[in-house]
Amino acid sequence: MSSNPKILILTARYGNGHVQVANTMYEQCKKQGIDNVVICDLYSESHPVFSEITQYLYLKSFSIGKQFYRLFYYGVDKMYNKRMMNLYYKIGHKKLHEIILAEQPDILINTFPMIVVPEYRRKTGNVIPTFNVLTDFCLHKIWVHENIDKYYVATNHVKEKIIQLGIHPSLIKVTGIPIRPQFEQEAKEEDLHKKYGLSRDKKTLLIMAGAHGVLKNVKELCQYFLAKEDLQIIVVCGKNQTLKDTLSPLAQAYPDRMKALGYVENVDELFHITSCMITKPGGITLSEAAALGVPVILYKPVPGQEKENAIFFEDTGSAVVVYKHEDIYDAVEEVFKDDAKLNSMKDKIHKLHLSNSSEVILDDLLKEAETMQSTKRIKGSVNYY
Repeated sequence: MSSNPKILILTARYGNGHVQVANTMYEQCKKQGIDNVVICDLYSESHPVFSEITQYLYLKSFSIGKQFYRLFYYGVDKMYNKRMMNLYYKIGHKKLHEIILAEQPDILINTFPMIVVPEYRRKTGNVIPTFNVLTDFCLHKIWVHENIDKYYVATNHVKEKIIQLGIHPSLIKVTGIPIRPQFEQEAKEEDLHKKYGLSRDKKTLLIMAGAHGVLKNVKELCQYFLAKEDLQIIVVCGKNQTLKDTLSPLAQAYPDRMKALGYVENVDELFHITSCMITKPGGITLSEAAALGVPVILYKPVPGQEKENAIFFEDTGSAVVVYKHEDIYDAVEEVFKDDAKLNSMKDKIHKLHLSNSSEVILDDLLKEAETMQSTKRIKGSVNYY
């Protein structure tokens, strides 16, 4: 294999996590001098209408569609069989074939579980080294297939789940989930406190309220905690302009203790100065929190990977899971009134972090791909294409 192989990264826009990991792997390739890299949202390119509808249903699962998503996530897991694989294989197969013919990739990386990719090898005999980069702290069977050459996972817990499905341990590497490099860099907290107009002497509650509008009554929550003089609040509203407009008068009334922000590009800066965060349990957000040792209060996880992520973090003692809005108040107070508990959560979540995941993954899969190609050459095999 050349020192500059052609890499095709396949992903899907069901939440931001899969695409974010794809982008992180893309940037790591560039950093290591690999410039023949293409990211493809396979489902959007092959079935745009189907993809748009299913992405809409996915977003609705955070509010009115929880039962639908529960049925999909756990139902597919239970019904996972040859018939199901054939159905998934048909979704995107034609487009995948076109892309492979056009791009002639040396390596395939999946950041979304698409059975069509490993099934393509089984159906066509076209052997391209194929690697799955899992994006959650739990496992869905749809990630696992006999024609995946190696799995890169967040924890030993996920590795054990894959082994139970019959995959050899040598084909699974615990690397953590790739995150943006700024979450693993040092920062001067004093400068960041000044930048955002906050005090270093007060505890800071970060509320990630923008994602899908799932956190209700944010204004009332802020009003309640602003009554506590030793606490300051940052609310990230994302693209939810209505929420930002609602909170702006309150932030103006407490300019030294509350910040209402829209979309924040350098959200890592906020993580650096945060004592505890209220958020949804997405795999990437949790990985970023672990990197900087930010304890989390996980609000109302959706059935599926979010709920499984939440359970894992709660079991490790690094998170508190809240299922009812009225319980958020007690959960926050419980965490902030007990410094020993807060520090324990901080320590436990940071222990879940594995450094330089994207670099470790890329180095390893390049070696694996080279070994596969060398083996083929020794056996006198024809080229991949």
